Amino acid sequence: MSGAPELVRVTIDDREVQVPKGTGLVETALAAGIEIPVFCYEPRLGPPVGACRMCLVEVEGMPKLQAGCTLTAQDGMVVKTARTSEKAAEGQNATLEFILVNHPLDCPVCDKGGECPLQDLTFRYGPGTTRMRFEKLTFEKPIPISPAISLDRERCILCYRCTRFSETVSEDGQLVSANRGAMTVITTFEDQPYTGPFTGNVTELCPVGALLPTQYRFEGRPWEIVNVPTVCGLCPVGCNISATVREGKVKRILSRNHPEIDEGWLCDKGRFAFTHLRAPDRIVDPIKRVRRRGFEPISWTEALDEAERLLRGARGRIVTALSGSETVELAYALGTLLRRGLDSHQAVLPEEVSSALDAYRLPLSAIREADVVVVLGDVPVVEHAPIVDLWIKAARRRGATILREVDEEAVRGAERVVLIWSGPGGRGGATVAKLAERLGLAGREGCGAFHLPETPNGRGVADAWAACCDEEGSEPESIGLLVVSGDEAAGDPSVRSLAERADAVIAISMFHGLAVGWADLVLPGTSYLERDGTFVNLEGRLQRLRRTATPPCPDELEWISQLAARFGVEISPHPAAVFAEVSERVYGGLAFGEVGERAPLRGYPEAPEHVAPEALPEHEPKPRAGDLRLVAYKPLFSGAAVERVPELQFQRPSAEVALARADARARGIADGDLVTLSSNGRALELRARLSREVRPGVALVAAEHAHGLTGSVSLARSTPEEVEAP
Repeated sequence: MSGAPELVRVTIDDREVQVPKGTGLVETALAAGIEIPVFCYEPRLGPPVGACRMCLVEVEGMPKLQAGCTLTAQDGMVVKTARTSEKAAEGQNATLEFILVNHPLDCPVCDKGGECPLQDLTFRYGPGTTRMRFEKLTFEKPIPISPAISLDRERCILCYRCTRFSETVSEDGQLVSANRGAMTVITTFEDQPYTGPFTGNVTELCPVGALLPTQYRFEGRPWEIVNVPTVCGLCPVGCNISATVREGKVKRILSRNHPEIDEGWLCDKGRFAFTHLRAPDRIVDPIKRVRRRGFEPISWTEALDEAERLLRGARGRIVTALSGSETVELAYALGTLLRRGLDSHQAVLPEEVSSALDAYRLPLSAIREADVVVVLGDVPVVEHAPIVDLWIKAARRRGATILREVDEEAVRGAERVVLIWSGPGGRGGATVAKLAERLGLAGREGCGAFHLPETPNGRGVADAWAACCDEEGSEPESIGLLVVSGDEAAGDPSVRSLAERADAVIAISMFHGLAVGWADLVLPGTSYLERDGTFVNLEGRLQRLRRTATPPCPDELEWISQLAARFGVEISPHPAAVFAEVSERVYGGLAFGEVGERAPLRGYPEAPEHVAPEALPEHEPKPRAGDLRLVAYKPLFSGAAVERVPELQFQRPSAEVALARADARARGIADGDLVTLSSNGRALELRARLSREVRPGVALVAAEHAHGLTGSVSLARSTPEEVEAP
């Protein structure tokens, strides 16, 4: 067949196998059912470096042992591993003996013990006793290379997985090796904290206990824990994860490689933010506003009585503000209760979701294979969907052209084209779908488009709400009762403005600091790690969430089911039964149990390829001459979960404005200068940060530091007098 790879015959330990020419020898051995042990080898990190020498093999025709990970399959190659070659076995034994010369034998107290490749391979391939009688090297320990990661240099075997990840995957270049020989150490430049969106991945890549997450130190042993497969619910990527659970509590988050979504990488928010489950201001009982006495906890029976009273007594329109973090089942149950049990109801969805993209669906892994990637929008991709940023970097390393605006000539001349819209604002899906239609991407192999929403399950919530409610989401004129679902909605300024207009407010929230104080009734909420259900990620992929921890309060479906019964509405408290109702209307009758741990990307055969022109948003007004357009965005390291995780506070955005270098140069601004942003008589002082990721004409500021400043702003370097002013 045309284009089929050339097959070659390789003999490994007297077993002959056929593989495509150029296949790595480690994978070739696996095809023959033989393991070549490795430490430094990791295909996701790029070309092998042969640093650890654990993979030594004997190759016919070569006088010396070879590092197997650096070899590729060639026709007629004959290889012997330690299973059949005494020479290879002696080499591997010596390699392990050398690695263990300075490695502390502290397995019983090491947090990697029981999950350690060095421990396993030493038992299988290493010497039984040591010949060394000198003292081992010791270093200061542990060294906190960041608040989230500790480094024990005594355990490091210099496999360079961590430095290679920093250099070739995240491309932050912060982890390096210093010194030479036995004194070589892993470090950061001038011992600065290791910062960035993906630093925690090195703790999983490390094959020993040198790099460990500080949150998991001395928290569990392998025989005490259970790893529960689920999906991260903190951004729209939907990375596959395993939650390490001990005695009903989540102790650690690990990646669970889905090659089409995340390739086994996680951002630090998804990896470390789980401790928000144990926040000291967690709401565990319903809270009711009591006149003259403020707020007080009440029983669940009293809470359901009060919720019923508020729902029945609402004199204006009942409005639900959804956060986009609800499961499909929770959103459907809430919509069913309020839509079927009440006459006047309306929803405020967290963001507009367009089905126009369904004709251009691709797995995220297709980004890496693209010839041209066009990134549209003003918010850096890493702030909305961090793993997508890694796919774009992988595409660049493979030679793809990355564009920040549409060059139709370059796009039309490319075989594989991917469009990515990264906000801000709604209707981005319709915008990028219309562009994909104009470029003729529909039906072309490897071509597609992505919209990066701001909420984890915006598409799933929209699907669920459409299945139970047929209504428009226009701005309500009068609000008798506002139902606020989730902490993201409770912290949204636009939702707070709705609350100020409402006669009464019911809030579903996890934390005291958000809704308590302005709601009339607060019902405890749960986290994605405490729920069973489904999410739909930015690909349009339906995925399964599993409950990993026991929540300190009843699941939302339980009390919604009881409350609905008071209005004559039947809602099951079980996610599987609720999903069955949604699936009949939206997902083609797919059974809850068939969603699976490795959910495939479902096709959309009936998706229209033509987008209605009216679906496009209106063009934003151009800023005044000489001014910049202020874009306030929601940073990755923000929100209720991050605010309650001490280990992530150093990752939160600084009070700064990101500028294009051309805009800074035109105004005489250098990186780090204090600048003043002015608009309509208001002024704001921030530090300037020059960035290649920002488009000319844009001033990019984290929403929490914009203080309500919007639109066209003038920007200038602050004068000394302004700098000294309080």
